[in-house]
Amino acid sequence: MDLGVLRKVGHNEQAEVTTPVIITWNNGKSRMVGDSRALKTYTIPDRYPIRIIHEMLTQLSQDKFITEMDAIKGFHQNIVTENAKKLLRIIVHCEIFEYLRMPFGIKNVPSHYQRIMNTIFAEELSEG
Repeated sequence: MDLGVLRKVGHNEQAEVTTPVIITWNNGKSRMVGDSRALKTYTIPDRYPIRIIHEMLTQLSQDKFITEMDAIKGFHQNIVTENAKKLLRIIVHCEIFEYLRMPFGIKNVPSHYQRIMNTIFAEELSEG
C-alpha cells in the first residue's frame, strides 16, 4: 500500500474478490498475486506481436554498444482503469483491496506492457 499499488476498499462497497496466491521462485523470493483464472476465461486475448528474435539478434550484431535496462516493478508503473480496479480485488486478512497499478499474472498485461514499451522506445527501435 505504501507504494501506491493497492488501496483498501471500504466494507460498504460492493466487491467481487479473488483469492490471493503466493508464488515462490527457486531463489526463495515470493510474490502475492490474485488467482485470476476465472477472470482469464472472460478476457479477450490481446495478441500484440513482439519482434522476431532472429531479427533482433541480427540488428544487435551490427550495433557497437548494447545497453541493458531494468524496469523495476515494470507492470506496477502503469495505472489501472476504474473498471479494471473492480475486477482486480483481492481479500487478505478479512480486508478487501484493489489494485491501482497493473498487477502480475493478469492475462493481457504482458501485451499491454510491450505495447507501452514499443511506444516509449519507438525512435530507438527504429534506429536499430
